[in-house]
Amino acid sequence: MASTPVSRRTVFRGIAQRSYVEWPAYDSTPLYDRTSLVGLESDVRTVSEAWFAHQSHDSIEQFVCSLPLAYFRFESHDRYAKSTRYEMDSLFRVFVLKEIHGWNHETALVEYLESHPELCKQFEFEGVPNQSTLWRSWHERFTADLRETVETAAQTILITAQNEGVAVPRHPERKPPQRENEGRESNPDDRAVLEQAEQIIDHVSRIVFPVFSLDRGEGCEIHENAYWGLQTYLGLRENLAANEGARSFIHESTRDRTPLGHAHRDQIRDLSIAEIREMLRQAVTRLLDEVGRTEEFFRAGIVAIDITEADPFTGDRTGHEDEILGTKEKTDEYAYQWATVQLVGNAVPIVLDARPVRRGESRKEIVEDLLDSAEAAVHVDNVLMDREFDSQHVLEMIGQRGLSYVVPKRMQTSEKAQAKRLLRHDQDQYETDRKLYLGKNEWHETTLVYCRKEDSEHDDHRQYSVFMTNRGSGHLTEYGYRWEIESGYKSIKRFMATTTSKNFGLRFFYFAFACLLYSIWRAVDLLVQVELAGEYEHSPIVTADNTLTLLKKETGIG
Repeated sequence: MASTPVSRRTVFRGIAQRSYVEWPAYDSTPLYDRTSLVGLESDVRTVSEAWFAHQSHDSIEQFVCSLPLAYFRFESHDRYAKSTRYEMDSLFRVFVLKEIHGWNHETALVEYLESHPELCKQFEFEGVPNQSTLWRSWHERFTADLRETVETAAQTILITAQNEGVAVPRHPERKPPQRENEGRESNPDDRAVLEQAEQIIDHVSRIVFPVFSLDRGEGCEIHENAYWGLQTYLGLRENLAANEGARSFIHESTRDRTPLGHAHRDQIRDLSIAEIREMLRQAVTRLLDEVGRTEEFFRAGIVAIDITEADPFTGDRTGHEDEILGTKEKTDEYAYQWATVQLVGNAVPIVLDARPVRRGESRKEIVEDLLDSAEAAVHVDNVLMDREFDSQHVLEMIGQRGLSYVVPKRMQTSEKAQAKRLLRHDQDQYETDRKLYLGKNEWHETTLVYCRKEDSEHDDHRQYSVFMTNRGSGHLTEYGYRWEIESGYKSIKRFMATTTSKNFGLRFFYFAFACLLYSIWRAVDLLVQVELAGEYEHSPIVTADNTLTLLKKETGIG
């Protein structure tokens, strides 16, 4: 059935009348503003859940066309400075549609629009955009963050539509908790989730935050918790720096005295990298102990190690060349880099440790350091890493620890030749043993597994990916879990305060504290799910913004 003005009015009136839902996100919480992509994702989730619950709404395409976007400021995510023929909101809708159908190329989208002229009219296109225009819009006009939001929005729409029995063009990759008897009543409602989350956050924050200390001595007028309250507050909104945040914090805090921005930064700068890491590890250990009380948390499993970059650094890096490094993509930009080890797979995705990356450090040093922390906290079975850790010395070190690993291999001449042979024989997978030279007549034995990519855009050897593992091809299925660390980085960076300071310790503290806030969110979500449903599903029912909003009460803001 088609949507009508009456059905649309019913949906949006119902959202407005819910006491436990605030929509639109930018207008109801200090977490977001009208340029916030995380806020937009939250609104897509809120509206889609109400939309597809209406008995008249059984079309995903109608939802995409009807999703309110007029309030959102796309210009912050538009790389084109000049005016163009196609508006950003129309392009956003059409790319959400493309992602919903799972089309890898713009050609399929163009053909679909040509056969559905009514869609073009609803997208406010005068005619069907050509393939090259759509390709440029996606790859050159949209920022990387906006492209991720398109993918997240499409996934959300697919999941909520499928849960309501609406036909979907493809099945979402990850499903939320199943409902019994289409069991709307079997799932806890948002009010119950928030009430339970508030109790658990109160408990968790009292366990975790005491390990953080500024060693300020006795008799200080401003309570130390006010500093952690301000740091949490800085994570409440995107792109919020200490000075601006401290001024707002004065009015929102219930404390008589709160620190000024420069005083806050001075206290953080006095912390060494080692002190910051030790506080983070102690806080994570306490967090693991808390979730470890549940049967649903397994203190063992798969970890992923990766390196992420801060936003590109545009200032003068003279004297800081060992800390402000080149980017992993080998561009002409510079950025601070941080490495993490995180639980992935079926475990709750908690960041176990973080460390800065400096010039001259080998990948082996970084991996060894992070694995020391991980194995001190949990039992590690398998290690997943990106191809930048494609090093025989790294793999040998992991193997000597008795751990398994899966790492993609950069294709050299011999791997390209093998991939070409597989292509000629139309073979999808191939496994072979390989010895990697360590030096001094020593070798590391590994297994190379060639896997053909589905729907590859290439017609040559690039159809294949090559993985190295010391446990055979059966472990390759676990490599798909590594995407969780990239998803986690997106949330972690969302929790970070903004600064232009080149102080390495301050920069790292902002990142480490954001890792802690992210881990608290995911731990609280597990505890809430277990308390309310008796089981844990990977898709969160407690949102990140709800966690931060409730956390601020425990650190003196509310």
